Amino acid sequence: MIKVAFITRSTIYSVPGGDTVQAVQTARHLKEMGITAEIKLANENIAYQNYDLLHFFNLTRPADILYHSQKAGIPYVVSTILCNYGEYDKYHRKGAGRLLRYLSTDTIEYLKSIARYLLGRDSLASPSYAWLGQRKSIKNILSRAAIILPNSESEYKRVTLTYEHKVNHLIVPNGADQNLFQYDDSIKKDERLVVCAARIEGIKNQLNLIRALNHTPYRLLLIGTHAPNQLAYYQECRSIAADNVTFIDHIPQHELVKYYRQAKVHILPSWFETTGLSSIEAALMGCNIVTSDKGDVREYFAHDAFYCDPSSPESILAAVEKASIAKYNENLRHRILKKYTWKQAATQTLKAYQSVL
Repeated sequence: MIKVAFITRSTIYSVPGGDTVQAVQTARHLKEMGITAEIKLANENIAYQNYDLLHFFNLTRPADILYHSQKAGIPYVVSTILCNYGEYDKYHRKGAGRLLRYLSTDTIEYLKSIARYLLGRDSLASPSYAWLGQRKSIKNILSRAAIILPNSESEYKRVTLTYEHKVNHLIVPNGADQNLFQYDDSIKKDERLVVCAARIEGIKNQLNLIRALNHTPYRLLLIGTHAPNQLAYYQECRSIAADNVTFIDHIPQHELVKYYRQAKVHILPSWFETTGLSSIEAALMGCNIVTSDKGDVREYFAHDAFYCDPSSPESILAAVEKASIAKYNENLRHRILKKYTWKQAATQTLKAYQSVL
């Protein structure tokens, strides 16, 4: 039996995000397939000798990967989840954050990592990261990885172009829990109800979404808690929101079901998404999907979503209007059930493990 340690950021439970769902669901489905997959936080002491393999998440947080991969001395794989915050950081941050527009994406990520450490919001596992920096750390990790597991071909191309490093890869799609998110066509949808399930932070672009739907006939539900360093952004979102906008704190996945079931539209007008897990979940439950095309989303949704320009509230509103009156897209649901479930993701992940071992 294969034994794997999933090594994740130390804040994966206290600050939940898409990587939380990906790690938890992949581990759960691997266990159902007879694989021992245990989630370990990066700041834990890990008994490496108990495992055949390490599985890391988030290439953009290389300090954790550097430390454990060098210390363990066993093969490792990486779910890259390579988000690019560059456009948002450079063009849409406010105040002192505007200074970031003069820096490279890797430099920005390095400064964020050091800041999280200095502010006590995260640990810095590897001292070598401090002097290697972001870019060299990532190139080091890629050079030693047995295989990487991007969520799409588009993401793999970004990894190889950005870090000029070819590495073995296998696409492991993002997914949804098809047993939890089940479409019931007997329940009538509310064409005026729009849901956005995402952590409230600048890159998710809730501010422009609120501007787009304020004082319109639509009811907007924003489901999610603000990121730790985005309180000011959250407060600005609340301060400009009209009466037709409602905020709901982060809720467990099973509680999302009732909102997806009622809403005609789910929207993620982000400045960047590798996929947008909530978009996949909502599409399974009969929602029409509005998303920006920044990132890798077109590889998942192709022509079966309504696309908007995240910089334009007018574009966001126009996409919502089209999605709210369009017939539900059964093609997308069938494609998700065939290709984008956590069972499918776990099957691909196991293939990767077997190729390494």
